[in-house]
Amino acid sequence: MSSSTKINFRSEAFSKYFKNTGWLLGEKVIRILFGFTVNILLVRYLGAEEFGVFSYALSYVGIFAALATLGLDSIITREIVNHPEDKQKILGSVFLLRLSGAVIAFILICITLFITGETSLNAFFILVLSAGMFFQSFYVIEFFFHAQVKGKLVAIVQSISLITASLLKILFIYLQAPLIYFVIFQVVEILLIAIGLVIVFQKSDENIFVWKFNKSIAKRLLIDAWPLTIAGVVIGIYMKIDQIMIEKMLNSKELGYYASAVRLCEVWYFIPMVISTSLFPAILNAKKIDTNLYNSRLQKLYDLMAFISIAIAVPVTFLSPWIMTTLYGNEFLLGATVLTIYIWAGVPTFLGVASSQFLISENLTKISFYRTLAGMIANVALNFLLIPKYGINGAASATLVSYSIATFSIGMTKQTYNQLGMMLRSIFFFSLIKSVGINVRKIFR
Repeated sequence: MSSSTKINFRSEAFSKYFKNTGWLLGEKVIRILFGFTVNILLVRYLGAEEFGVFSYALSYVGIFAALATLGLDSIITREIVNHPEDKQKILGSVFLLRLSGAVIAFILICITLFITGETSLNAFFILVLSAGMFFQSFYVIEFFFHAQVKGKLVAIVQSISLITASLLKILFIYLQAPLIYFVIFQVVEILLIAIGLVIVFQKSDENIFVWKFNKSIAKRLLIDAWPLTIAGVVIGIYMKIDQIMIEKMLNSKELGYYASAVRLCEVWYFIPMVISTSLFPAILNAKKIDTNLYNSRLQKLYDLMAFISIAIAVPVTFLSPWIMTTLYGNEFLLGATVLTIYIWAGVPTFLGVASSQFLISENLTKISFYRTLAGMIANVALNFLLIPKYGINGAASATLVSYSIATFSIGMTKQTYNQLGMMLRSIFFFSLIKSVGINVRKIFR
């Protein structure tokens, strides 16, 4: 590796990206502390059956949520970094596109509820949660700040909103409020973030009222994003279909055991999102400078993702029964095996998020669709086969296998085959072993 590919830890650029990542990580730490605590209290308060009903409604909406974003989130960052002079047109176009997507998603949810004949209670919860999709249209501001490497502002807004919503949920638990209160405040938190982002945007010498919709920009963005939109829908299906199928093939109580374990696994999924989102501008800039620097940063990103995800999975594997009973009570011991299996799905998930940055930077978004489709088909098929025979443990196994298929199928083409090799090197700690070997040789010279 040439010296040009080495990271200068004293450089202004490194300091800027490091501080940005630090603010985003800080917000997510707060999210973990409050969200994790509130989730434990909520599961204990509601019990397995009511928590299963709540999780079912969230999963139902989650399948359609990608239509509200239209796959534009990561593309916003790319466009503002590459075309800062058009930021008002980009923001205005994306905002209206996302708002239109939310309307389409809401209509489809209503049609699906009518066709499937959901119970009135489930349908009501699902429709209430669907309102959050409209407020998320304002999240375009979040990605604008990411492109400007100003994660501090986003972190402050999200932290305040989370703390406010969390304290109110704890109050409702203390007052023994019915489930509907917690469903409503799932949406209220999204609304608070949207309001906070608008306020911070306006106070940053920006103006939401000068956003402009540009037909040509909107068309170009949709052409680039449509594979990501479809991939997002497919992701929603293969990430949430297991909970839908458990509810339909088993019952709400079994879903409660399963969902409580899944929450403990997915609580870590903010890590690859934060790291990738914060470092994405650095990766894009490296591509403009030097191919070796670009590949070096990608490999370092994979190495970091693999190390963190495996470091999480190993201890959880051995401590899962103790974790479930300590956090949720003895009733939830039935979810311990689910936790043991599902936690390993974090490895392909972390690497999948990182490799998505490569696909976006290379404008290979169609491959995102194909590999996600492969994972979805595998997940649905395996759930049909395994849930009747192995129950919720079968659903966890289906998730692990399907997530792995989705991530590692990136090696299906010549354009992306090298990324598979980079990910495999990261899983087997080749870079770490190489580094240790170099240091050992230096010692014995």
